[in-house]
Amino acid sequence: MRILGINALFHDPAAALVIDGRTVAAAEEERFSRRKHGKRPLPFSAWELPEQAARWCLDHAGIRPQDLDLVGYSFDPALARPAEQLGLDDPWDHLRLTYAREAPNFLAEVLPGLDPARVRFVPHHVAHAASAAFAADGQSDPCSVLVLDGRGEAASHLAARRVGPRLEQLAAQELPHSMGLVYEELTQHLGFLRSSDEYKVMAMASYGSPTSVAELRRYVHPTGDGGFRAAGVPWAEFAPALEPGREWTPAHADLACSAQRVLEEVLLDLVRWLHGRTHDGLLTLAGGVALNCVANSRIAAEGPFDRVWVQPAAGDAGTALGAALHLAASAGEQPEPMPGADLGRGWSDGELEAWLRGAAVPYERPEDVAAEVARELAADGIVAWFQGRSEFGPRALGHRSLLAHPGRARNLERLNDVKGREQFRPVAPMVLADRAPKIFSGRHPSPYMLFVHEVAPEWRDRIPAVVHVDGTARIQSVDPVDDPLTARMLERFELLTGLPLVVNTSLNTAGRPMVDDVRDALECFGSAPIDLLALGPFVVRRGDLFTGAGRSEARA
Repeated sequence: MRILGINALFHDPAAALVIDGRTVAAAEEERFSRRKHGKRPLPFSAWELPEQAARWCLDHAGIRPQDLDLVGYSFDPALARPAEQLGLDDPWDHLRLTYAREAPNFLAEVLPGLDPARVRFVPHHVAHAASAAFAADGQSDPCSVLVLDGRGEAASHLAARRVGPRLEQLAAQELPHSMGLVYEELTQHLGFLRSSDEYKVMAMASYGSPTSVAELRRYVHPTGDGGFRAAGVPWAEFAPALEPGREWTPAHADLACSAQRVLEEVLLDLVRWLHGRTHDGLLTLAGGVALNCVANSRIAAEGPFDRVWVQPAAGDAGTALGAALHLAASAGEQPEPMPGADLGRGWSDGELEAWLRGAAVPYERPEDVAAEVARELAADGIVAWFQGRSEFGPRALGHRSLLAHPGRARNLERLNDVKGREQFRPVAPMVLADRAPKIFSGRHPSPYMLFVHEVAPEWRDRIPAVVHVDGTARIQSVDPVDDPLTARMLERFELLTGLPLVVNTSLNTAGRPMVDDVRDALECFGSAPIDLLALGPFVVRRGDLFTGAGRSEARA
């Protein structure tokens, strides 16, 4: 069966295509529209659909809208209740529900030829759960699944179990209690953009102390029955609200640290409750809260499950994939694990060269682009690494990345300046998988950058650019079998420097989506102090670009 999944209602609109149980393509609308998160999560924007992402998925597979057997929409308006009944202050929420009910007709408008009768509503948290339980690598049947985010139709959480093609729902927390919404409120209180900058709060937490944990537990705590209470936190009693752009104080860092600690406590209680019901070896996680890599690490280290797998597109974008996988499983197909996060757009070498020629920029085709990049990094250059298909989800995983030397402490500040972001935010190490356990503690492998690891004391002075203030790093491990080009670059860099890792952060500047196509890459390269752009097998040097050296053709 050919099944298209759609996420549209709240934020991070996305599309995914599953054919005969296999994930063929998945992409977020922001990568096409160049609007961060695609849109703001307001009722007035609920009608906006991932038109470009959906069309690209179909074009990539060579099928037409009328060829689709089913379309999964990751929200079921029949399960929703008015905001006032849910204890939410959102007088315009009825618009969101109206748009959701009309989604089949809206989809038929933007995808001409689609029969609206083929659209199926998939409950929001079921779509999240399916994106984890059916996509997890390795043996994932049976497995447990835990979902936490801001909100779905009437709940903010789902505990479930996958058994074959079925998802058995075990518990759900009704709104207004929501770990995701509480963390969003804190994000806004600290002067950041809610439903966008929650990862900044997680980074800030490392600079504080958990001074307010006991007080916060009055408002946020587990109930012991697979649920929790999380609502009505008087944030101003702990630290004054910050306006955007204002400097934070130790009191703000302490509040972030305390809230992070309480979040972790609630998640550990939910995980233990779930394991007590299922006794499974594998726990899969999805929902926006599952992007909290510090909490994930505590779950992996202190929880009762043998293995923890997190959906790399754990936020709402992932529900597009989950909706499609859920419909495939319900139709009797056997969903296959995700082949990786590189599910977006890609270009052939010929297409990349045509872009470069059209842009009239000087470029080269070195004998080995991996070795050329390793040399540039060893010389302390900053490299834009554009390789293969783009990532699905918020993490740069060696396809749309900015790379730098990890042994230069100043490269943290340097990269944050390049990207125009706050200096308290860390960057991550990309490390050869077989070297990682010698340098970083914790669960291995970690290919999706969704856990934090303690850095071995003897390595902290050797790789200061990637060591966060608390002595941890959020690593991405690279297996040569899965990504031979990136692994070869890391191997060459190790030969030159003795370090089997490089700095990896997303290829974008502050407030903009991650680079996706070649035009995005050239624009980012031209506007930021990046020394070298590695575009497939080609390289563009900043010196050549602005001095006029070379010609607009491949040079040996």
